[in-house]
Parts: sequence; structure tokens; C-alpha cells
Amino acid sequence: MRSYTLRLMLPLLLTVSAAAQQNLPQPAAKPPFKLQEVMIPVRDGVHLQTAILTPVDQKGPLPILFRRTPYGVPEKAPEQIPPSWMELAQDGYIFVFQNLRGRFKSEGVFNLSSWVDLNDPKATNETTDAYDSIEWLVKNVPHNNGKVGMFGVSYDGLTTALTLLHPHPALVAISEQASPVDQWMNDDDHRYGALRESYDFEYAVMEQADKNKNTHFDFETYDTYQWYLDLGPLSNINAKYLHGSIPYWNSSVEHPDYDDFWKKEAWVSQLHASTVPNLNVAGFWDQEDPWGPWQIFRHAGESDPKHTNFIVAGPWFHGEWQTPKGESIGIIPFGGHETAREFREKIQAPFFRYYLHGQGEKPAWQASTFQSGSNTWHTYAVWPPKEAKPTKLYLHADGTLSFAAPDVAQTGPAYREYVSDPANPVPYRQRPISPTYPGGDWRTWEVADQRFVDHRPDVLSFVSAPLDHDLTVTGPLAANLFASTSGTDSDFIVKLIDVYPDNAQKNTWSPEEGPKPGQYAESLNGYELPVAMEVRRGRYLVSYEKPSPLVPNQPTEWNIPLRDHDYVFLKGHRIMVQVQSTWFPVIDRNPQKFVPSIYQATAYDFVPATQRIYCSPDMPSHLVLPIMP
Repeated sequence: MRSYTLRLMLPLLLTVSAAAQQNLPQPAAKPPFKLQEVMIPVRDGVHLQTAILTPVDQKGPLPILFRRTPYGVPEKAPEQIPPSWMELAQDGYIFVFQNLRGRFKSEGVFNLSSWVDLNDPKATNETTDAYDSIEWLVKNVPHNNGKVGMFGVSYDGLTTALTLLHPHPALVAISEQASPVDQWMNDDDHRYGALRESYDFEYAVMEQADKNKNTHFDFETYDTYQWYLDLGPLSNINAKYLHGSIPYWNSSVEHPDYDDFWKKEAWVSQLHASTVPNLNVAGFWDQEDPWGPWQIFRHAGESDPKHTNFIVAGPWFHGEWQTPKGESIGIIPFGGHETAREFREKIQAPFFRYYLHGQGEKPAWQASTFQSGSNTWHTYAVWPPKEAKPTKLYLHADGTLSFAAPDVAQTGPAYREYVSDPANPVPYRQRPISPTYPGGDWRTWEVADQRFVDHRPDVLSFVSAPLDHDLTVTGPLAANLFASTSGTDSDFIVKLIDVYPDNAQKNTWSPEEGPKPGQYAESLNGYELPVAMEVRRGRYLVSYEKPSPLVPNQPTEWNIPLRDHDYVFLKGHRIMVQVQSTWFPVIDRNPQKFVPSIYQATAYDFVPATQRIYCSPDMPSHLVLPIMP
């Protein structure tokens, strides 16, 4: 009887148990990778901390994707595939991450340097460390297929790009993304010798204050604009705060001009051929490294018989193409496109699939861009496209902007002027200005609505009539100003801006209730969107190596590169150009009085100056736009 009862109850117990389990905590899904930490030896005996992530379901030999970083490696296997790896992981890779020498558990000293001496067989640098590490990986990681790829963004992009100078035979493809190439000429630290004060200071502290962590400087003032203004001359950074403790900042202070120190750091000057298939990636609004990828692309393209040198560019802030979707930048939408996912799915993954797995097709283009304005992907056989016609857009003394040159018959002064006062510099973004890191505001400042400064008396605005047709600008942009200053040194900043019409966007709020707090300001109506912006420093107009003073009140031609772009100014929009002489604190204040080194300037050296922009037939200030037919 008892056995009979048990036989009847057993199916019922199993059913109840299964139902009950639905309401109980379930065991975590199996992690997609297993992690092994190793210390890889390199040629001088230093050991580098390396994390190897192997797919748990690996069924055969796989290629290695290698990333070298100063920011820390995974300490445990991720519980799920990160979104930025998803498209790659689906093809199957062994992911390897390595801390650079002198960072975290890696031995040695972190020099924050990109100097590579190819003539010294005993030298160690990021190129040799990568070479030695790849040699170890292909020999020691089980079940790899002998092929290695590298990719990374920013500093990780730099360590990727440096392998081009002496690649390991097993390195068959790389994707350098937002890599710097010359820290004095452009990218992170300077813009043609003008110091990126807030970034350079805060980043140097972050990376060299403590080898075991990323350190964020503790500002005493909420608004960093005010903190940097109260700081006074640049010499106070060491005098009051760093006290010589940050080697990279010390190097900047000791080398204000483009001397041998900076020229050695400009590693791209040694690159003259495409040595490894390379997918360069650039953001048109990359607030950190917008210049480097284009320079690598151009230098590698000097000799590229196999057509293995490619570039991709999109409407992105620094590294946005590795975010989950990339649907917008700031409040500027991309027309429903998920540009980051589309890049990884349709470009990055196929690139590595072709070279590391031998599947798919080689890219049939040289350049691929996501064109803002039209919000469409484009490919180009060559970059810049040959059909783009350089066209002059003229600044006029009445504040207008047009493709017609200044008329000899114009009346009144053939210039506009303003007073630039270093004691009241133009902020580079809306105040209060948060720290560069770890705050998020920094990422999108290059697309910020410029109406916040266009009323200032020390910012000149030149505006076109509404466009009667779409205007497509594709390729490198430039400004040519004829300008003078009453001082002996000066900066000029030029901004190319797309002015949206007042009816660009329908109101999304109820007419009865009105907008929610903050919603009105988030409209695109009347928005002044910067397309390109750059600065030139007067002391370096004649020579980057040997600065010289300007002649007071003497008109001088200022050539100001404005980067590469692919942009459509839509019908009904207007084009604006803004000119100013301070851009604080992203660019340090020019004293406007020539001194041997701005790093050693005193408070008494900073003086106001009257600036003139000339708009006459013989001195026609203008922009050069590569206009597509």
C-alpha cells in the first residue's frame, strides 16, 4: 500500500518541484569566457600583466585579438559579452588585454611616451613590448591559430598604431582608433603649440599620480573655469599643486616649443608605408584625438600597393563608435541610425573576419563615412574625393558671409574688431564647467550650441543668408584670416557653424501644459551647431621651433586648418563663422604680450589687446570648403 502511494505521489512531487523552481533564484548563466592572468616577459626582463579571455565553448583554433592599455585589465571574466565586443565575439576570438609597463601590476616605469627608436636594438618601447608579447602569445596560448589582430581607442589606439613601425609577422590586421600621433602639433595636449591646459593637466595627473589607479584631481572650486582663472599663470600648477611630481607635466613645461623632445614623440614621421592592414577610425567631433587617425591614414598611404590602408569616420565624440548604439551626439540625432552598432557590425567585424578568419571580402573602398546632415553612410574610392572642389567662403565687414568676394566699392571700415582680455576669457563651453574626468559633459562639448557666446563683444559672428539648396562639404576644411593685434602675441580661434532654422523641430510638448523644465532648451530650433573649430597661436606663425613676436597692428595672414569632415548644410539653414581669441580653459590664455615661454609668464604679462579681422578685396578673410557637386 505504501509503495503504491509513493508511486502515485512521485509524478506530482516532480511537477510541484518544477513549478516551485520558477520562483526560486536561478543559477547564473555560464560566463562566456574563462580568464587566465599571466606575466609576459619582454626583452629587458620586465614582466607585463596580461589577462587572457578564452571562449568557454571554443571548438578549434582561434585568432587572438590583443589590446594594450594603461587603464587596467579585466580582473575576472565578464558575466556576459560586453556590447562593444558582441559583433567580434560572434566570430570567435581569444581576447587578450595587457597593462602597459609601469601600470598596475606590470613592472617597469610608465613614461607616457610614444618615442620609438628604430635604430637602437636595445631600446624598449611600446613597439618592442607589443612585438615581444605577440611572440609569447602565439607560442603559449593554447589553441590559437597563429594570427593576431590589435585594436583599441585613444591610448589603446596609440599602442595599436605603434606596431606599424615594426610589426610582428603574426600581426595580420589592426584597427587603430582615435590614436594621437604628435602631441605638440595636435590631438590631446596641444593645438599647433597652443596648450590644451585643462586636458593636459588633468590627464597627466590621472595617469602619473599613482601607478595603481586612475587619479582624478580634486578641484576646490565647483566651476573649473573659475579654478583655472584663479590659478593664474601656468607656473602656479607646479608652484601650488604638483611640485614637480608629475613627469609628463614637467616635460611640457620644459619644452614649450616644437623642439627635439616633441619631434621624437611624433612617431608618425617614421611611418611611410602600410605595413599591416589597418582600419583607421576617427570621430568628426572627437574632443580628444580628432587629428591622429587622418595623419596615420595619410602617412601609411604613401606606399600602399596592396590597398590595405582604410579609414572610417563618423559623427562621434571620442570612442562613441564603441558605445552600444550611437544614436546621437548630445541632442543631435542621427536620423534613426545606430551608428556605433552599424560600424561594428558592418565594418569592424567584417574587417577582422576577412584578415583573421579568411572569410568575407576585403573592403572595396578607401574611406567610409557617416555623413551628418544627410545622415547617410558613404564610401569613397579615395580620400579626399577628387570631385570635391575647394571653394572660398568670404567674411564681410558687415557681419555677413557669402561666396562672393568683398567688393572694392564697399564703404566704411574694411575690418571688424574686438578687445580680447585674458582676465575675462571666452569659455569653451557653458559654465559651470565640470572636470574633464570622470564627468560626462566633456564628451559632447564640441557640438554644444554656440549661442552661449555669440552675444559676447569679444566674439565676432559672420552669418550667411539661408541656403537655397543643400551644400555638401567633404574633405579637409581650412580658414585663412587676415588679422592684426595691438599686442605682440595672440591666438585666433575659428569656428564653422551650422545655424538651424527656428522651425527646425516641432515642439513635442502639449500647447496647454508647455514644456517640462529644461525641455525648451533641448530643442534644435535656432541651434548653432559647430562643424569644425581650431586655434592658431601667433608666436608660431613663422616657425614652430623658434617662436617670434607679432608686429603690433600689422595685418598678417593666419592659416588655420579645420580638420576633415563630411557634412551637409541643409536647405534653409545658415552658415556662421565665429572668430575669437580666447577659448578657456581648454586652451591656455595667451598673455598677448610676447614672452620667451608662456609657461614662465607672470601675472603682469597678461594684457588686453585689440584684434582686427580684415575683410577687404586685398585682404579677404575666408574659409576654404571642399564642396561636392
